[in-house]
Amino acid sequence: MGFSAPCLFCASLLLLLHLQLSSAINAPIKSLQTISFDDGYTQIFGDSNLMLLRDGKSVHLSLDEKTGAGFASQDLYLHGFFSASIKLPSHYAAGVVVAFYLSNGDVYKRTHDELDFEFLGNVRGREWRLQTNVYGNGSTRVGREERYDFWFDPTDDFHQYSVLWTPHQIIFYIDSTPIRVIKNSKAMGSAFPSKPMSLYATIWDGSTWATLGGRYKVNYKYAPFVAEFADLVLHGCPVDPLDPLSSCDKGFDLSSLASTELSVQQRSAMDSVRANHMTYSYCHDRKRYMVALPECEFDTGTSQLYGDDGTKFGERKHRRGKRSRSESSI
Repeated sequence: MGFSAPCLFCASLLLLLHLQLSSAINAPIKSLQTISFDDGYTQIFGDSNLMLLRDGKSVHLSLDEKTGAGFASQDLYLHGFFSASIKLPSHYAAGVVVAFYLSNGDVYKRTHDELDFEFLGNVRGREWRLQTNVYGNGSTRVGREERYDFWFDPTDDFHQYSVLWTPHQIIFYIDSTPIRVIKNSKAMGSAFPSKPMSLYATIWDGSTWATLGGRYKVNYKYAPFVAEFADLVLHGCPVDPLDPLSSCDKGFDLSSLASTELSVQQRSAMDSVRANHMTYSYCHDRKRYMVALPECEFDTGTSQLYGDDGTKFGERKHRRGKRSRSESSI
């Protein structure tokens, strides 16, 4: 993945400095233990396209002409910290979607909640894109997508992707660096996820929308496409699936996570990521929302960087994926 433009090179150097600062701070990732696959997960589809390695501490999900693959947590969780190190398929990966997300769509059909990391493949020579999204209380027609390019090659090595979900806020992290914060505010209202969710990881064919709005499809000549998962963290409040409104099982203590606030260094690192690498925001998309959603906040300088379709000026136009995992065909 090359960043040949001088301005992008300088921005990447500045971001690297912020990442070095953030790596020295006390992020939730650093003190939590990883688990093996059998201790916390179960396969949901894909048969032999899911492969366990290193005594279940590493999971390979592959996509071929027959099927993709996926796994889910054995428990439902009401808040917590959820994380995995992921290495994405290399070379030509147009149309391929790798997802790491929380959802309760199988329990709450019409009022489901969802928190997404979606990795969108691309043609050879063009970088993967990352999309985050939030749904609450069945608000799937009101997508809150943000899209980013990477400041590293996500196919070259593992990088850690994490979600902190508390009653007060949601934070998306990459390698201990926060990239997005959603506050449980009056403006968010019932759109803030509030019901127990399971954790999922999948790879599937998103040819109809994932790359340039469906212009480039999955080319199975390059199959299998393999996404690797490791360092699995499930640190949450497990609840009884037969009684999702029950209190936490197993004596989970949320207080250590609920009090998590960003340090000055973390906020600086997040601001750098968002300024230099966010390429689309629903808050700037006037073609979808003539009036911005109530939680959106703006400053004049930032608003001038985006077109009325929410895409940052200078970026190639991409169609935003507007469907949740529960609505997509896998």
